[in-house]
Amino acid sequence: MRRSVLTVLFMLFLGLSIKADQLTLKNGDRLTGTIVKSDATTLLIKTDFAGDVTVKWDAVTSILSAEPLHLVLKDGQTVVGNVTTVDGKFDVATKETGEVSASKDAVVAVRNDDEEKSYDAELDRLRNPHLTDFWSGLLDTGLTLTRGNSSTLAYSLTGKAVRLTDRDKISVYTTAVYANDDTTPPSRTTAHAIRGGVRGDLNLTDRVFVFGFTDFEYDQFQHLDLRNTLGGGVGYHVIKTKNTVFDVYGGGDYDQEYFSPDPPTVLTSVTRKTGEVVLGEEFDATLNSRTTLSEKFSVVPNISKGGQYRVQFDATAATKLKSWLSWQITYSDRYLSNPLPGLKGNDELLSTGLRLTFGKVAF
Repeated sequence: MRRSVLTVLFMLFLGLSIKADQLTLKNGDRLTGTIVKSDATTLLIKTDFAGDVTVKWDAVTSILSAEPLHLVLKDGQTVVGNVTTVDGKFDVATKETGEVSASKDAVVAVRNDDEEKSYDAELDRLRNPHLTDFWSGLLDTGLTLTRGNSSTLAYSLTGKAVRLTDRDKISVYTTAVYANDDTTPPSRTTAHAIRGGVRGDLNLTDRVFVFGFTDFEYDQFQHLDLRNTLGGGVGYHVIKTKNTVFDVYGGGDYDQEYFSPDPPTVLTSVTRKTGEVVLGEEFDATLNSRTTLSEKFSVVPNISKGGQYRVQFDATAATKLKSWLSWQITYSDRYLSNPLPGLKGNDELLSTGLRLTFGKVAF
């Protein structure tokens, strides 16, 4: 009778053990639970009493799984089945080819069924992204306010959103600058400009890409009601690494400018529609874990009216304070070789303030 009871208890214990995965470590410790995943550096196992436990892959000497695991090997093969360990090697009981043996050194990843489904879904998302996927962005702010003997307000606001994949890149961007002086009546606006646009890049090869864009600009003190450019071209990734991207590009655009002098009695309204060549470069670098640098320069010669041209330059350095918050300093310059009579051709902006980010900013 006693022997029967012990046998039943042993079988119950064995049945409970088989329902759980088991890890044996170099120091002889054993962990029982559900193996979730491993990247051949660490292994994650969910236990009933200790919760999620991460162990070093090098410390694992034996795996016994109650449910199928997906083992990814160095040669790219993935074997699926219940895993046991014999003489330091993993034996996988596959449904298709029977038992497959693999050394521990040959394994580059381990995933259970649920983790494999998540991995496949993410892989499909990377290969066939939707338009709403992979967006990241930033918002740069700058503000100066005085009260008392002087009463002034100046602010700048820059926003940028980027959708980046291995195949293409979509950029949406805008900048607004405004300044007002109320020190002595009447109140005077001393700066008011807005510009923005949309650009799309498509990689033809790892190095060569084509692009198209449309930009819009308003500047009260250039008497510019609207400048709209529509163009495109081809570019080359001179440097393309994880931390540094340097592109050069060239192409053309169609430029439309609408000026309304103020007061209107000084000059009549002016409309210009011309073709232009676009030549430029763009540089983005992660200098260290906290600091990034971005710079963009382009010169746009007018081919409809020789000798006239535009120059655009932007540079920003940002230092990360938190994962979503940085301090930034920005310099921007817009030069027009043929402004309206009596106006300056150069408009510069120097601004510093907070930067808010979302997503994995890659610019």
